[in-house]
Amino acid sequence: MFDGDDCLSAHRVETERDDPHPVYQAFMNNEVSQAFSRDEVRRTVVPTYMGLVKQIDDHLGRLFTFLESEHRMADTLVVFTSDHGDYLGDHFLGEKELFHDCVTRIPLILYDPDQAADPTRGSVNDTLIEAIDLLPTFLEACALEPVDHILEGESLIPLVRGLEYTRCHEDVFSELDYAYYDTRRALGLEPSEARSYMIRTREWKYIDHRHFRPQLFDLKNDPGELIDLGNDSSRAKILQDLSNRLLLRLQNLKRRVTESNATVDARTDAVADYGIYIGRW
Repeated sequence: MFDGDDCLSAHRVETERDDPHPVYQAFMNNEVSQAFSRDEVRRTVVPTYMGLVKQIDDHLGRLFTFLESEHRMADTLVVFTSDHGDYLGDHFLGEKELFHDCVTRIPLILYDPDQAADPTRGSVNDTLIEAIDLLPTFLEACALEPVDHILEGESLIPLVRGLEYTRCHEDVFSELDYAYYDTRRALGLEPSEARSYMIRTREWKYIDHRHFRPQLFDLKNDPGELIDLGNDSSRAKILQDLSNRLLLRLQNLKRRVTESNATVDARTDAVADYGIYIGRW
């Protein structure tokens, strides 16, 4: 179906291997990345990958034909997405670790059967969203209330139906635990230390690696993420700003899962109502 002549060239430049970030270097050194850095490997694997994508497309066609034949397209919300991309040799890497756009910027196609979505059908929207926005979307589509103290993310229904979308993200977040990879041992890290975090705006991508300097990419002037500015002292202000953004995201994670915010509010400073007096003598 596909062969090596159908492959796009790997997105990489030799300067990426000149004094790279230690974590990036360690991942470039692993067996999979070394394999995908060879063109003959890509010419064998990438056509197979393309064939698998075609297979999924064919099966989706069968699914949609079935839904139409059963008259279910009018009451079926369809979301096509993925959990991650794959390097396949881009940036001299293999598999799915780290945070370049070829891995973290994934497809999302959403079909909302509600007539309210008609004005946006067939359109493309570049709003920054996250995978965690999908569950709140499903709940709103089914007229169910989200469990606010547990669920992260924001419903995309207003966006899909052309309503004012006031809850859009100014940045998006991703994280990596690479404790199970030999990369962690190569870097001399304990399992609990092998963590990395990304914050991405429209113009910048900032990556925090525990025990190592950050990485920084200027997405406006370097959309291919080929130049790491994490060591650039002239970018100190933007590095600090993005570090603060990342810290805020981590601080705002919803960690209380047993009681709702309303329950906590009702029970705040209420021990005296139960005849328990603390600090009163």
